[in-house]
Order: sequence, then C-alpha cells, then structure tokens
Amino acid sequence: MNENPETLKTIEMVPIGYVENDYLEPVYNEEVYNKISKIVLKEEFMDGLYRIEDFEKLYILFYFSKSKGYELIHRRRYDGKISGVFASRSPHRPNGIGLTVVELLKVEDKVLHVKGLDAINGTPVLDIKPYIKETEEES
Repeated sequence: MNENPETLKTIEMVPIGYVENDYLEPVYNEEVYNKISKIVLKEEFMDGLYRIEDFEKLYILFYFSKSKGYELIHRRRYDGKISGVFASRSPHRPNGIGLTVVELLKVEDKVLHVKGLDAINGTPVLDIKPYIKETEEES
C-alpha cells in the first residue's frame, strides 16, 4: 500500500555510526576541511564497507544532533549574504541533515579515516555514498 507523501508525518532513521574527532563545538572556518576525523560504524553495518577503498572520495550524510531551531531566511556564514536556508550550508535546518564530501584516507575494520568532515565529535552518521567523479561532473 502506497502512502500519500502529503500525509507522511515522520521518517525514522537509525545512525550507522558516529564521528570521532577533536571538535566539541561547530567550527566555521576552512581549517576543518584539512583535519582528519574517524567514522566509526556500528558492528552490524561493517559489511557495507566492502570495497569502499575503490573510492577516493565519499559523501557523508549526518544528523546535526546538537543544532536547535532554524530560520528560513538568515545571513550565510561564508559570504554574509541574506538567503534562504536551502541556499546555505547552515546546520540550522528543518531536518538537520548535513552532507559533506570527504577524502577517504584509510579503512581499519569498522573505522573510516577521512579528511574534510565538517561534523563535530559524536555526530550520528546516517549514510555513506561513494563520490564518483565521472557521474558527479557530467555535463
């Protein structure tokens, strides 16, 4: 039975893992993109990493678990312009979902070592997808 998308009230998600790094508070500068973080997967999702090393870059989808509230119109951090929340990278969003492209450095068991993740320590990771340059940059 198909559910009408207009009547769908909630969507449930389960974190597949968590971020480990030195950031306890959000960092709003370019330095974060040069730092190394770990993504520690829950044991039951480990098999999903099979052949992840085939990719140099990954999309990391995560939940802004410490972000509270949002405004639909606000000032963007990176250029100071007024914009809608969907035209910004603000962590203050209606659904609090973050997306970052990271460089995969290495994999050790259930731990991904990545560079460029702009999420703080303890952030729940919702999904990991490969970044495929040929697909992403097609004209």
